[in-house]
Amino acid sequence: MKITQQSTESTLTLSLDGELDASSSVLLDTELSKPEILNNQKVLIDCRQLNYISSAGLGVFISHLQTFQDAGVKLVFFNMQDKVHNVFEILGLDSLMTIVPSEVEAVAV
Repeated sequence: MKITQQSTESTLTLSLDGELDASSSVLLDTELSKPEILNNQKVLIDCRQLNYISSAGLGVFISHLQTFQDAGVKLVFFNMQDKVHNVFEILGLDSLMTIVPSEVEAVAV
């Protein structure tokens, strides 16, 4: 798993590349736990290169969701592959989290 960051004035984009499983979820958890991440209005998660997500990976997002909501930070997923989107859908997470098809739509949320 490789995570790259790109930030603008009020938005941080994390691009996930590879498989988000039990071992790599620690890296994501570390990134999302940084206090400065809450200084952004939006955190966009680019899933274009995310090939797999395990329950541990989903758990990282779920565990940070309330903190983001309390801080007024929008968490938006985009460019999600069908097989990854299906996992979110099966677990009902697509109704809890904002998932949009493209970066343009993610920025507009």
